[in-house]
Amino acid sequence: MAQTSGNQQSKRISARERIQEAQRLEQLAAKRRQRIVVAVSAVVVLALAGGTALAINSASGKNETPATAGAPAPAPTELVVPANASGPDGTVITYGKADAPHTMAVYEDFRCPICKHFEAANGETVKKLTEDGSIKVEFHLAAFLDSSLGGKGSHTALAAVGAALNEGVDKFKQFHDVLYANQPDEREDGFGNVNRILDLAGQVPGLKTDAFVKAVTDRTYAPWAAKVADAFNDSGVTGTPTVKVDGKPITLFSGKATVTPEQFTAQVKQAAGLQ
Repeated sequence: MAQTSGNQQSKRISARERIQEAQRLEQLAAKRRQRIVVAVSAVVVLALAGGTALAINSASGKNETPATAGAPAPAPTELVVPANASGPDGTVITYGKADAPHTMAVYEDFRCPICKHFEAANGETVKKLTEDGSIKVEFHLAAFLDSSLGGKGSHTALAAVGAALNEGVDKFKQFHDVLYANQPDEREDGFGNVNRILDLAGQVPGLKTDAFVKAVTDRTYAPWAAKVADAFNDSGVTGTPTVKVDGKPITLFSGKATVTPEQFTAQVKQAAGLQ
């Protein structure tokens, strides 16, 4: 029994250490993002004084590089908003009844390791809270980790999510959950490989249609993904995951541990006045 208890304690410590390290990386990414915003602003000033547009694109991380095997193709220039998108300029994804009286806003980045912890602990609870029609979820998706860590995984995953949303909101939610369940180390940019994205899409029944595959391969929704990411950057939210209910922030971590589904549910209902 002593050895078993010791093993369990060791596992708990290990889990806490992983969450602590993920939080440290997220804080570092947020600081890097702030520095990038300052750098972009400085370059804009230089451009207005006679600098080049190329410098602005390079500083903002929006310059394209030639596609390599498994890498996303160059983004098209035409903005195509997927069916079932909502919110200003179609940059929000609403899950649940659109006319629900209360709104849970969820802010995430598909490369964010802390988002994965939140989804593993409370993703199913988020879904359940929409079932009685009193709460809808609005997803605000980010891609800032591409700028912070390099690569295109956040943008590529987000564009693929647009293709899933075009197939249906339920398909989006299932694909969203699959991506988090199979999230690579954010420093490896695993989601930057479209073949990996398509393999994961195969886990969602009925999602991997010819139209979906073409949209992901051609990056049809890449311009939309860029607008979604820009909307997050303009939201005032400085870190992911962030959850708000009717504008009130929800605590997602207690100490070094993720809050339990019971704790999360109690907070959401209190914020929405449902208790």
